[in-house]
Amino acid sequence: MKILITGGAGFIGSHLTEKLLHDGHEVTCLDNFNDYYDPNIKRKNIQSVVDHPQFKLVEADILDVSFLETLFDSQPFDVIVHLAARAGVRPSIQQPLLYEQVNVQGTMNLLELCKKHGIKKFVFASSSSVYGANKKTPFQETDFVDNPISPYAATKKAGELICYTYHKLYNISVNCLRFFTVYGPRQRPDMAIHKFARLIANGQPIPVFGSGKSRRDYTYIADILQGILGAIDNCDGYNIYNLGESNTVELLYLIELIQNALGMKALLDFQPDQPGDVPITYADISKARAELKYDPQINIEEGIKQFVKWFVQNK
Repeated sequence: MKILITGGAGFIGSHLTEKLLHDGHEVTCLDNFNDYYDPNIKRKNIQSVVDHPQFKLVEADILDVSFLETLFDSQPFDVIVHLAARAGVRPSIQQPLLYEQVNVQGTMNLLELCKKHGIKKFVFASSSSVYGANKKTPFQETDFVDNPISPYAATKKAGELICYTYHKLYNISVNCLRFFTVYGPRQRPDMAIHKFARLIANGQPIPVFGSGKSRRDYTYIADILQGILGAIDNCDGYNIYNLGESNTVELLYLIELIQNALGMKALLDFQPDQPGDVPITYADISKARAELKYDPQINIEEGIKQFVKWFVQNK
């Protein structure tokens, strides 16, 4: 297959690119290498594939419609995997208009080109943040998600809705994947596990918001890849899938695992709860298990060991 991955040089995108190339597909990576974090990190992410004969790197922005039209005119794509987005709950509160522009308008730009070029498969990276402060656990795809508590969550919910509209109007098959806190080698430096490891290694205090009792459903990168590949191979109609481990981990236990793997003591700096944060994320993955053959294997204890091994080698 000929596959376009937006955000293909990022954490998830670079791992997916390697896997798809290994499986014999042709991959075009579209990434604008913005400065949300050091662009050189993303360039390093794809260093191993830049010379692959079936890989093409395109440096461009999903908001640049004229460039996108040229790209789609120049080559056919069988499927679009749309990972590019402005990420992060807290930054979205500071820059809501930017998040709306990139995450909503950018998604619509790609769907318009799918319509124009007859591309019938679209995999959209959504987020567990759409569930907001959902009190019912575990979270199911059929749960009410009309109360997002951050602009980031609202843009991801909007993305799901516009995907449905294009499916309904133009018969584009769409799988929306609600990722639950993905971690592992190459994780973005602003994300909690990577940030905590860096602070511990540098002897600096970790900001712990609230009591430290919040819980997250952390998902190892290899398991997420398994879910995305299933979504590419089984893209028919319109579907939403949770991709998590279906296990919750308390924040203080997570920090304990990281400090133990590093062999260094964490310094904790307790602070008030942050706006936009939710007390728990917890995925019901029964639908993905049944329809995508999704079967996560890496528990948090093993996953943190693998992440810290990579972190120590690359810090």
